[in-house]
Amino acid sequence: MASPRLALAAGGTLAAALGLWLNAPGLVESRMNRTLRPGPYRVSERATALHRRLFVADLHADSLLFGRDLLERGSRGHVDVPRLTSGGVALQAFTVVSKSPRGLNIERNDDKSDQITLLAMVGRWPTATWTSLRERALYQARRLDLTAGRSGGRLTVLRTPEDLASYLGRRDALLRGSDQPLGITAGFLGIEGAHVLEGRLDNVDVLYDAGFRMMSPTHFFDNEVGGSAHGVQKGGLTPLGREVIRRMERRGMIVDLAHASPRTIEDVLALARRPVVVSHTGVKGTCNNTRNLSDDQLRAIANSGGVIGIGYWDTAVCGTDVGAIVRAIRRAVTVAGIDHVGLGSDFDGAVTVPFDAAGFPLLTEALLDAGFSEAEASQVMGGNVLRVLAAALEVGHQASAAPARQ
Repeated sequence: MASPRLALAAGGTLAAALGLWLNAPGLVESRMNRTLRPGPYRVSERATALHRRLFVADLHADSLLFGRDLLERGSRGHVDVPRLTSGGVALQAFTVVSKSPRGLNIERNDDKSDQITLLAMVGRWPTATWTSLRERALYQARRLDLTAGRSGGRLTVLRTPEDLASYLGRRDALLRGSDQPLGITAGFLGIEGAHVLEGRLDNVDVLYDAGFRMMSPTHFFDNEVGGSAHGVQKGGLTPLGREVIRRMERRGMIVDLAHASPRTIEDVLALARRPVVVSHTGVKGTCNNTRNLSDDQLRAIANSGGVIGIGYWDTAVCGTDVGAIVRAIRRAVTVAGIDHVGLGSDFDGAVTVPFDAAGFPLLTEALLDAGFSEAEASQVMGGNVLRVLAAALEVGHQASAAPARQ
């Protein structure tokens, strides 16, 4: 039997280890997702009045990864329901990460390591998620559904045209009834990287049925579907990748070209028959690096009818303030047109940003100050995203209803 002193020391070590185990996701997030200017945020009366009327939509946030209760206002990270509603955000894309290599960079990554496995283990995710990328996506989808179910109507997950119509009706009624914050928001599910399919085309249907309405072919490494801008080979779509894109379009899943290699972007745009998006990016015209889009790519995405979501972090916009974001938006609008530019924060995506989800009014004010009209600001702040999402949901509805009509 150990001495009392040794037993006490052992107990202290165990307690410390247990504390580290229980708090690891929070510690990781606190270091990875920083906000340079925490709220409260104040803007002019004109910007406040306009922002309240806008349908504000953001195409990218990885908030499901870290295990916070998104119904509580957090002291870390960027997104939760209280901050979304106080920021006047009508729609947030909740994008799922299933695998992330160690030593992550924008130039060259292979697929031989993964940081999400450890996060899933210390975050006490179901054991099936420790080895299956698909199960990691499905688990995060269930977490969003459970959060919405506990929200008392504050958070709605959009899957169908009926979901969207009902939500828009609620928003309109609240706008007419009071000048106070609306107190409601909505989300939809997206996926970073089709490696989550685990090489199986039928998993597109599994993920669609679980609620996912957007997916990118690649994330930070090449996979069975296509090449990443940050991969080793940086190739184009594979034969499986072409089938994945066709299946996604038939089901009404939006194709997201964020992180795609130039060849993958070219291949997708040659194949696509519906609008594609880039959920979070910058533009080479204001910030020239491997991560960002060329003018030719901006035009090609616009020609599909799609939307380019401008990010908020330094690698995307070569700056750490709202002005840098607006400069990138201006360049994208000049090249692609006002109908094809939106917002793609990359909130909670291991980035440092100038404001959190409560700070979206700062962008509305900055767009007005930069000379955008109220109508133009309305499109950039979310109108363009709403158009593309509504069309995709309708395609999915028609595809689901088709067998019943035969």
